[in-house]
Amino acid sequence: MTNVKGLAALAQGQHGAFLAGQAHQAGVPADVLRGWISSGLLTRFGVRTLRSSFDDFTPQDHAAALLLDIKPVAWIDADSAATLHSFDGFADRDAFAPPFHVLLPRGSYVRRPGLRVHTTLDMPLDDRVFIEGLPVTNPTRTLINLARRHSPQRLTAALDGALRDRLLTEDLLITRIAQLRSQGRYGIPKLLDVIEGAEVTRGGHSWLERKYLEIAAAAGLPRPEVQRVMGRTVKRLIRVDCYYPDADLVVELLGYRWHRSRAQLNRDTERNNELIRKGHAVLQFTYDHLVLTPEVVVQSVLGTRAARLRQTLVLPTPGQGLSPFT
Repeated sequence: MTNVKGLAALAQGQHGAFLAGQAHQAGVPADVLRGWISSGLLTRFGVRTLRSSFDDFTPQDHAAALLLDIKPVAWIDADSAATLHSFDGFADRDAFAPPFHVLLPRGSYVRRPGLRVHTTLDMPLDDRVFIEGLPVTNPTRTLINLARRHSPQRLTAALDGALRDRLLTEDLLITRIAQLRSQGRYGIPKLLDVIEGAEVTRGGHSWLERKYLEIAAAAGLPRPEVQRVMGRTVKRLIRVDCYYPDADLVVELLGYRWHRSRAQLNRDTERNNELIRKGHAVLQFTYDHLVLTPEVVVQSVLGTRAARLRQTLVLPTPGQGLSPFT
């Protein structure tokens, strides 16, 4: 028995489109379906998809039909997702139009007019949302994927607008970056530069500093002095991220922007050598430490600080215990 009403309801939930296989499952014989197409009642869209010839056809309908026609699961991605999220610096949602950027599982081979295909090995549920019935990468994943193809200036506008509109948070963004960075994803260093550059512009503590202070406070550590000047090398001041004066302990937080090039590495080495020469204890932590293994950070700081405090307690005072003849 043909279930035309059921097929119509199914199509309505798919932006007016349906697969030929779905029509067969609804009981529509193949010859009847061919007759609807030849008579102009239905329009073939792509390889497997059909839709009514009399319905209005929006860009969202166009995108939905393309996604339906693709065999693997797919998500609207990159510039197209940025438009749907209304990111600053990208087209308004009203201007959503092909070519559509889509993200497919790695190993999928799809070519369709009006599509720009990207692939991924990692697309968990947390990275997915639905907008106007379309599967879309969420704002955090969208911004990360945009970093592969856009300038720092455009990424900065998108980031600032997304933070303003509360589409994402720095915590979520940097946590997801740390999880994806191990895959060698192109564009992530550029996006981290953008994040740190925006922090400098806004002033105040960097995300790394805020995250460390949050972790340290939760572990019961005293609040360290931040941005403490500890001396200077030949050419510049030595300013450290965090300093515990009671234990003479320096904690350095290594952001990708300031600790990456050969020249920057040389400067960091000079700073650390000078700090160690003066007797300070120095610990260094990266984004990945703070995001993925905060317990390691806490254990290192607690252990080093405790050892330094014990050492301070047993050190002889000047003129005492230095010689058996005093």
